[in-house]
Amino acid sequence: MERDQPHLSSDLTTPDLRKAPTPAGREDADTAVIAVVITVVFLTLLTVLVVIGIYLYRNRGSYRTYEQAEPPPREEPPAKEKEEYFI
Repeated sequence: MERDQPHLSSDLTTPDLRKAPTPAGREDADTAVIAVVITVVFLTLLTVLVVIGIYLYRNRGSYRTYEQAEPPPREEPPAKEKEEYFI
């Protein structure tokens, strides 16, 4: 039953280690606010990842052009080797 007894200043050597008194019910409200902030941050990150995924899926590198494609170059039969004459 340590909670029933008030803390004496001689119990702790450093006064900064004592817990600050908070009004009743305030701790529950603080916990709720922290939970809401963490949830909002998580949902925001999830939404950003989904939007980036959709963007990358739609722009994955296949480009459509409506220009006429150039025909492949025709392969001409190899020319006959020229004969060399020494004069």
